[in-house]
Amino acid sequence: MSFRFYLYVSDTKVDMLLQQIDPAFTRKRTSEVSVGLKVVGAKRGTEVSEGTDPITRLERVVRHLDEVGDVGTVDEPGQFFRGLMDMRWGPFATGAGSSLVYFGGRTERTVLGLGGSSRHVLGSPLSAPDGDNAVLARSLMPSLLDGLAEHPEIEELFEDAGQAPLDPNLVPLRAVQRATTLLRAPAQKVEFLAKRLLHGPIPSSESGSHDGMTVLLGSPLYVALVD
Repeated sequence: MSFRFYLYVSDTKVDMLLQQIDPAFTRKRTSEVSVGLKVVGAKRGTEVSEGTDPITRLERVVRHLDEVGDVGTVDEPGQFFRGLMDMRWGPFATGAGSSLVYFGGRTERTVLGLGGSSRHVLGSPLSAPDGDNAVLARSLMPSLLDGLAEHPEIEELFEDAGQAPLDPNLVPLRAVQRATTLLRAPAQKVEFLAKRLLHGPIPSSESGSHDGMTVLLGSPLYVALVD
């Protein structure tokens, strides 16, 4: 039997999509539980949810997207894309206290970056709801790019862009490309399903012709190790 060993599961994105796909799957009922104490009496509401297991919820969303969603590949992404490839990953710019976790890899045609909040990583100490102190969730592109810019080499890209008449869409693509090359951990084979955030070609020469690699940035619903 083959098992998935999940590295990252975004319960935030899963719950948001599940509410749109099948609200009854997450229907909740509340029961009141009275607790008697010697000095004080306390009453608290306990929520009992149908389908509370996070992996069950994830699998329900993945099944629906595979059946009716716009799911593409790394080289030809739709609104969502899935893949199975070697990737390096880890917390990004940890010296700055970043809450960003970043996965990077490439195919023959595409430089890929996946980013999200560190609190969605298996066993993360930031897994508590208030553990991520980012102003915006790292799954949102502006916050994700801000997280990448905490690295000095990527910050330099954005600073240089402010002093030159460059295509404003090219700088974020270059930032993803550079972030992926900066990862130093050993590559691991992973599978994933992610939401497309940014996709476009980058020039391979000073002439500016778009005959080089394509860059893809996404926010994963899940990333899992594959043996």
